[in-house]
Amino acid sequence: MEQRSIGGLKVPALGLGCMGMSEFYGTPDEVEATATIHRALDLGVTMLDTADMYGPFTNEELVGRAIAGRRDDVVLATKFGNERRPDGTRRVNGRAEYVRSACDASLERLGVDVIDLYYQHRVDPDTPVEETWGAMKELVDAGKVRHLGISEAAPGTIRRAHSVHPVTAVQTEYSLWTRDPEENDVLATVRELGIGFVAYSPLGRGFLSGRIRSVDDLEPDDFRRQNPRFQGANFARNLELVHRVEEIAKEKSVTAGQLAIAWVLAQGEDIVPIPGTKRVRYLEENVAAAEVELSRADLARLDEAAPVGATAGDRYPDMSPVHR
Repeated sequence: MEQRSIGGLKVPALGLGCMGMSEFYGTPDEVEATATIHRALDLGVTMLDTADMYGPFTNEELVGRAIAGRRDDVVLATKFGNERRPDGTRRVNGRAEYVRSACDASLERLGVDVIDLYYQHRVDPDTPVEETWGAMKELVDAGKVRHLGISEAAPGTIRRAHSVHPVTAVQTEYSLWTRDPEENDVLATVRELGIGFVAYSPLGRGFLSGRIRSVDDLEPDDFRRQNPRFQGANFARNLELVHRVEEIAKEKSVTAGQLAIAWVLAQGEDIVPIPGTKRVRYLEENVAAAEVELSRADLARLDEAAPVGATAGDRYPDMSPVHR
């Protein structure tokens, strides 16, 4: 697997998003999920992405069990800040005391002594980012965390965090159907500051794989049923976009999903997509995308097939995301 550098951290060109192994995308299967993580490591996909709120909490435990005995092979990334409480309520929490307790809890669930990349999952509007990052810097100084990141942050917030401690990576949704970072100056900001960019949902929550033809293809408890992009007229319009991508993919003898991942990879060597899957066969398909070469003509055709703003519907039901 090709290696890339994000903010000074060496990682494979593709990571593995582990969220769906525990929640949000249908029925979990820990046996298959564990096999998927093991196969990922064997293929060189050694950057694993989780968060305390996935499950909640159970995804970190799953990842921890899966990497036991192979810790040195893994670049382990997790997140805090989307606090899910016992009564079922949620809140974004960036207070210093919570940062410290959340990190200790994640270390215990993961069964490790140090986290390679620790993200602020969402920015707390009621806590100055300088306070949050001051606490995060303490975690680095204490040897509990090696690198720091932030997710779904605006350019100004990224700059403020970076002034407290270097930001290694900014994680944001980015794909052929979510090109916001090109418009909102996030990509420009991270490149100016030498920060890496980690692209989550590079397959558009599975939509760009071409395997979802109707909302009925999703399990009843799949959160995508509540996502605006998967509903009504939005679904139909977005399916037209997928058809256009599929046509190009067919000509190149690859799947639509492989083409979508290859497009993200082609946007810069400072970008690392982390497609999520809980099945070995889809992992292997995704990994093969790293070998897909796109010419300037291919990229131009994809820009025409899926231009900025082409996707119908908001990314989240309320555009205040608490999960990815």
